[in-house]
Amino acid sequence: MMFSIFATTEKIETVNEIINAVDRLSELVSVFDSMEVVPESSGNSLIVNSKGILQPIDWHNVGPPYLLPNPLDFDKEQLLGLVFSKLGNGEKAWSYLKDNEQLQFDIGMVNRLQHGYQIEAEVLAELLKPQGQTDAFEWYRVQHNAATVRHYGYLDEQISFSEVADFYQKALDLAPNSEYKAFSVKHFATLLLDAGELEQAINMLETSIEEAISEDAKYGLKVVLTNVWMKKLTVPYDTGLLARLKDTLWEVLQYFEKNDRKAEAGLLYVDAAHIANISESFTESLGYITKAISLFEEEELEELAGNAHLRKGTLLYTWAQNGNPQFFKPAIDAYQLALKIFRQDVTPDVFADIHHNLAILYAEMPAEDKKRGIWAGVSSASFQEALNFYTKTTHPYEYGMICNNFGNALMKFPPAIHSDNYDKAIFYYGEALSVRTENHPYERAISLLNFLEASWNVSNAGEGFNKDRYSDMLAKAQEVKVLVKETSMLEEADRHLEMLAKLKEAVAAQ
Repeated sequence: MMFSIFATTEKIETVNEIINAVDRLSELVSVFDSMEVVPESSGNSLIVNSKGILQPIDWHNVGPPYLLPNPLDFDKEQLLGLVFSKLGNGEKAWSYLKDNEQLQFDIGMVNRLQHGYQIEAEVLAELLKPQGQTDAFEWYRVQHNAATVRHYGYLDEQISFSEVADFYQKALDLAPNSEYKAFSVKHFATLLLDAGELEQAINMLETSIEEAISEDAKYGLKVVLTNVWMKKLTVPYDTGLLARLKDTLWEVLQYFEKNDRKAEAGLLYVDAAHIANISESFTESLGYITKAISLFEEEELEELAGNAHLRKGTLLYTWAQNGNPQFFKPAIDAYQLALKIFRQDVTPDVFADIHHNLAILYAEMPAEDKKRGIWAGVSSASFQEALNFYTKTTHPYEYGMICNNFGNALMKFPPAIHSDNYDKAIFYYGEALSVRTENHPYERAISLLNFLEASWNVSNAGEGFNKDRYSDMLAKAQEVKVLVKETSMLEEADRHLEMLAKLKEAVAAQ
């Protein structure tokens, strides 16, 4: 990671001397004349001018949104302490800042936020104490940091939404200019998004975007605005909202790509893929998610690339099941790539979810007869991987869903040599019914109808009329008619009841 310092003409020689005096530090730090190169609004940069050392607002989302005192006195120790802290060398940073308790505290807080270390109540209290000259910026900084630490930090005590919102509101009231106000708005709106207060977030963001702020600020706010709009999307989709989302996403994407902000562009391509899929523009959606994967891999963002592979797999999975069999194999390939990231020992829930989807794909993928048996075995193995995590005791709802789908898969498998697939299907449908109680009537009705279908196909060789099975099937078909009102499901239950009635008549006539 390269770090940049933008110094005015009269300071640049001194800054270069300080950096060059430390062995090989110049390999990690670039020094620019701020009169020739515009300073970046990034956490990976500092500005040195006649006022001292200034930390630009981090619109590039490099680190936690914690504000340092601004400006700081320009001297060798403070500059090197800040540089090494940004480069992740805490030991070096501390050695240069050993006489500056306040900056040690602030950098320590940034590290806690960045690495998820616990923050105690007494440390939170320290945040409310202004330091040095209590000018307008310092009063604002105190409230902004109090809000963001409570918002994003791992705290040893629970903090209410209203308490965090109050700190954000105070920060907005005290902001020294529209740029800092926009920075606090961005994070306040994110809090509102998480809390479901969508209209308040939209109003706050749209108002701030209209103010006199930098392009970085404007597009930073627009990203959050698209996130809020995404959360507002529900079926039936608002065509006007979809149009605004598409236009704004494309506008921000162009800005990020022009400024070589690849990771953020990748995240927006993931959102664009979702919007295109909703709009049933499959080719467009696939292109966006593929572009996102390319950007994440280029930036060596392994987990984001894994998430994008997962999204791509789900996209292809959906289209494969909607009459496009050519996408079964690409969907499997995408999920297999995601499994390299979401390993069982790291993310067992995601690992299980991927295997559940793979199991269904292997079961439904068209193949010649001699390969169908192989895919059936692979499908069964993936179902078992999913059930190893989603057990009846720990995750009953998911257990029921997977067992029901396993039963469906068994109904599609080619005949087994040493066992009856329909008999196995009945077992898994029974397992699904053991957890799909009357509290989940729709899901229970689905498994009841599946159980009935399998029961007609299970081997009856040498049994004759099975009175117990007949009674069980009759009770299940009648239960469906009590559970749901969907016409198609009621018609299916009636079909089974008619077949059972004919079976009883045939037996009676013998």
